[in-house]
Amino acid sequence: MTLGLVLYRWLTCLVEPLAPRLLDARVRRGKEDDDRVDERLGYAGAARPDGALVWLHGVSVGEAVSLLPLVELFRKARPDLTVLVTTGTVTAAGVMAERLPVGVIHQYAPVDAPGVVGRFLDHWRPSLAVFVESELWPNLLTQARARGVRTALVSARVTERTVTGWRRFAGAARELLGGFDLVMPQDADSAERLASLGARIDGHANLKLAGGPLPHDASAFSRLSAAIGDRPVVAAVSTHEGEEIAVVRALDRLTERLFLIVAPRHPERGPEVAQGLARDGYRFALRSQGQPVTGETDLYVVDTLNEMGLVLRLADVVVMGGSFAPALGRAEVGGHNPLEPARLGKPIVAGPDAANWAAVTQGLAEAGGLTVVAAPSDLPGVIGPLLADPNAARAMGERARRAAAEASSDLDRLWAALEPILPPAPGRRRR
Repeated sequence: MTLGLVLYRWLTCLVEPLAPRLLDARVRRGKEDDDRVDERLGYAGAARPDGALVWLHGVSVGEAVSLLPLVELFRKARPDLTVLVTTGTVTAAGVMAERLPVGVIHQYAPVDAPGVVGRFLDHWRPSLAVFVESELWPNLLTQARARGVRTALVSARVTERTVTGWRRFAGAARELLGGFDLVMPQDADSAERLASLGARIDGHANLKLAGGPLPHDASAFSRLSAAIGDRPVVAAVSTHEGEEIAVVRALDRLTERLFLIVAPRHPERGPEVAQGLARDGYRFALRSQGQPVTGETDLYVVDTLNEMGLVLRLADVVVMGGSFAPALGRAEVGGHNPLEPARLGKPIVAGPDAANWAAVTQGLAEAGGLTVVAAPSDLPGVIGPLLADPNAARAMGERARRAAAEASSDLDRLWAALEPILPPAPGRRRR
């Protein structure tokens, strides 16, 4: 073990006694689940079933949701394996509670302290650990490997800033990354950066490209569709600070009456969004407060969890949030996943900030399923003609759907790479 990793282990041993207090403080701020905070200390909240177990980890909502297609594949192809999914945030845990299949276990990820990690691993005894994105927890990785756990880093996206930080601990990075049995980053840039730190690259796989249409509540869809009537629907989804009011003001210029849904990326911002709209004199209904949609409602703020599938199905045109920040004088966000509306055959309009989804955005645009505009003020010029010509809107949405289907091959490629490091199926010997 390199000196850097030895020092890290020593320092985390020293601060480990403080972990309960730090977690309690996070509970008071709403950052941890009071009922399950002991899971963060490695105390299991569920029994371990007999047999082999694979462990999948995604820290926050985006990473956790990207794991769902892989979870489904494990359940279908290897029903003999128990699947454990860990996440690090309260919001991600809420999403997993709604969307994980029956029989899949969810736990909060342990903090990276030696004793905590030991408790977690001693209880769950995974055969394989799959980490999504680029989280590298030294104690967790070194102890897992010492117990013979195979490890994979998949769908990793690594920025130059992350690489610069790890280069200060080059030996530790090389040891941690070089110990993975499988490394499949999202793209060529991330592969090059990981390789420069000592990883052996086994191909590319982006789990965020995989998956089917988001689920929805059919009864809620029926009720809202009836309330909206025949008005065209525009949904601005995954919006960030400043985008909501900018989009609302821009679409106010359209002469046709429409129904506008605003779904902030972080639902807890609902009151903030409502305050800004009220200050500008807009009338609206707030879903989290149960405010009804009537024939007089033209603006609906959906500030609730796990309802993106509902919002997207209601929309005739989708505006991707997180893509207009620089145009509004704010720090870049990098955009959000345009494949979610594309899989439902929705025409998409996005701003110029799509760094996190550059290849996907470009592919959808080249296919004719997505249009990029420079600023929210340009939205009426694109959305107006689509609302005026439903056939053109449907054709654009179909082009988006076909392009999204073509992008989903990464899951098959990842599964083919994972199969050789899975525990053998019952009755089969590994060659």
